[in-house]
Amino acid sequence: MRLSFSHFNSMEYALAALLACLAVLAVTPVRAQTVPELQQAEQAVERAGQADADQYAPELLASARQALSQAQAAAAGNRSQRRAAPMIAARAAADADLAHARSEAATVEARLAQRRGEIAELQRKLDSGATP
Repeated sequence: MRLSFSHFNSMEYALAALLACLAVLAVTPVRAQTVPELQQAEQAVERAGQADADQYAPELLASARQALSQAQAAAAGNRSQRRAAPMIAARAAADADLAHARSEAATVEARLAQRRGEIAELQRKLDSGATP
């Protein structure tokens, strides 16, 4: 007599499904867990780059990029390295945020200097009696 699937009860199906899932999990490689701090650091470095931190705060941005690379390597490393990844990523984010802030401040300072120059020029014209 040939057995068919109709001869199995639901408990046997559940056990077979569980064993199949465990087999798939056993052969699937373990991937590095996503660290939220790592994502935040990546975004901070991106924001700093968009704010021209390469021009106004190159050392800080380079430090942030290096720390981000270290954090990414740590996240993909062994267990003790993965534990250090959030702290390294937080340092990268802090450096990138500081580079972003310094870049923004330098941009504002440049605009302020330009406006002061324009005001001085207009003041000279008014003092000389010329029309603007």
